[in-house]
Amino acid sequence: MPKTKTHRGAAKRFKKTGSGKIKRSKAYASHLLGHKTPKRKRRLRKSALVSAAETKRISKLIP
Repeated sequence: MPKTKTHRGAAKRFKKTGSGKIKRSKAYASHLLGHKTPKRKRRLRKSALVSAAETKRISKLIP
């Protein structure tokens, strides 16, 4: 059985935490920022965790 290759696109978007959860960055923070409130833009800077439904699928891409 060959080694599983890491999906390079997924590796750039997701990181595993020490406890094995998967971190992600939030969407809607790259452009069209003029009309968004500072509070909203501040919240978009923080990282978030991948939902339980998606964790299994994404963890296969980043072994």
